[in-house]
Amino acid sequence: MGQSGSDGENHRETLQAKVLTISDGVVAGSREDRSGPALVERLRVEGYQVVEQRVVPDGREEVGEALAELAEGFAGLIVTTGGTGFGPRDLTPEGTLVVLDREAPGLAEAMRAANPLGRLSRGRAGTRGRALILNLPGSASGALECLEAVLDVLPHALRLLAGESAGH
Repeated sequence: MGQSGSDGENHRETLQAKVLTISDGVVAGSREDRSGPALVERLRVEGYQVVEQRVVPDGREEVGEALAELAEGFAGLIVTTGGTGFGPRDLTPEGTLVVLDREAPGLAEAMRAANPLGRLSRGRAGTRGRALILNLPGSASGALECLEAVLDVLPHALRLLAGESAGH
């Protein structure tokens, strides 16, 4: 997917991403997944190679297990969509927190600040190994808005996670 002919100034060296939709309704087939495909498309436009897309039901264990599997040996971005609100089954942040090595509160705060309704998001951001994990809302518009709030700094964060010198 790398573009030949781009100069060295373009630092998009084909970053990789995975998208995890968390929804009982999507798993049951009673709801269409709109946010997962919207995130895949936006990430591709931004130059990411989306190497996996998965759907799991809500729940702390399901989310934690899926994130641990997705992060295993992976150096890249993992975005989740769904389960960040106040509903009784909205346990994405709890499942995420179990698997994170380190939190990245600045990313979560920036995503929450993107929209007044963001204040209702309990989403987490952090790292597991060399993967950066972001919890995004379940609505397609909310997920895209939160992703846009941090998209500019993600390549730099991923390079730092990979151990590359960032010229600080």
